[in-house]
Amino acid sequence: MRVISTDEHSFAGELDRIKNRRISVPGAVEEVVARILNDVETRGDDALFEYTEKYDGILLDADTVEISADETEAAFREVSADDLDILKFSASRIEAFHRRQIESSWSYTDDEGIELGQIVRPLERIGIYAPGGRAPYPSTVLMAAVPARIAGVGEIVLVTPARNGHVNPLILVAARLSGVDRIFMIGGAQAIGALAFGTQSVPRVDKIVGPGNIYVATAKRMVYGKTGIDMIAGPSEIVIISDGTTEPDVVAADLLSQAEHDPMAGAILLTPNRKFADKVAAETERQAKELESPIATEALENYGAAIVTADMDEAVEIANSLEPEHLELAVERPKDLLGRITNAGAVFLGSNTPEVLGDYIAGPNHILPTGGTARFSSPLGVYDFIKRMNIVSFSGKALEKYGEKAIRFADIEGLEAHGKAITTRLHKTTVKNS
Repeated sequence: MRVISTDEHSFAGELDRIKNRRISVPGAVEEVVARILNDVETRGDDALFEYTEKYDGILLDADTVEISADETEAAFREVSADDLDILKFSASRIEAFHRRQIESSWSYTDDEGIELGQIVRPLERIGIYAPGGRAPYPSTVLMAAVPARIAGVGEIVLVTPARNGHVNPLILVAARLSGVDRIFMIGGAQAIGALAFGTQSVPRVDKIVGPGNIYVATAKRMVYGKTGIDMIAGPSEIVIISDGTTEPDVVAADLLSQAEHDPMAGAILLTPNRKFADKVAAETERQAKELESPIATEALENYGAAIVTADMDEAVEIANSLEPEHLELAVERPKDLLGRITNAGAVFLGSNTPEVLGDYIAGPNHILPTGGTARFSSPLGVYDFIKRMNIVSFSGKALEKYGEKAIRFADIEGLEAHGKAITTRLHKTTVKNS
């Protein structure tokens, strides 16, 4: 893990390299995904099952693609009591937090008799993608499904790839606990296509949420417009601002907690203390060697850095420019810095709050904007599963008073028929009495 100071000549280039690590998708990936999506849209189940056999090695048909309620129920017998308790505890924390995000319809009528407002409606059907590659992630199922259920979504559909012909029982239990209605044993770009277009077996959804690999993320981007999506998820990232008061081994452990996700994951320390930066870098490398997976080591070599800043102000400035998914303020007075943080998916305050708590049991959503998108987007929440409709109602008195202004605006924009939609009403005597 490299240690670099902001006053070094190479710093600007190194920072840009870290920021830009996920900008482009290889053309070969784009071509494969486009072909799969087109095939699924055109041939439905036939294409879906062919690609599932090709990429996941399992044979499916209309009778076996959907996991039955009996199979889901059986999963509860395969999960230990301790694991079940943890899933239930996490679900309860997630629900308690997200219930505070519920939005209500509202309206008001002004003195002119104009009624204006907004109606909030839940989406009718949403699809959740739960990764099944390196490891099962029941936490992702909970984070996606619980807010959808709170929002009042009519039907929640889960897709997740099988390993050795089976879906991990933890995924199935999490799905049942969080209110998922239907579960399909499919993954990859073909699963995204099935959700976006619908097939004979898989229903079309209004929105797709949940992270996935580069093929899944590319597929989500390509189907946007046919259906909604939450975000284009990239590799995980963590930035830690430290004043040196947190133990180096603790900071190192937190950096590795995200580095182990993906070789492309970013793990950055920002501190004005050079000796502390050196200690953290050494400790991070030591701990990485103890891990069974080489992924964390590869991530540190690729996109790990301990950056020595001039002061805490510069540390905050760089953190905001990195726009990280996870930001830890491992300082004595974290709230003194919080007001100056403008770009982060989630912020973790103080040395007793490792980011990992947010992954599992804190309550706020862990499906967060990545790759610099925290500058303009937000964590997944109840608001992602609703839509808002504006309502407008003018009285005859209000139309008579303000109609000419709207006609003038239509003239400004050169839209004659727009203006006539109002003048035809103003010429009728019923307007004054309506």
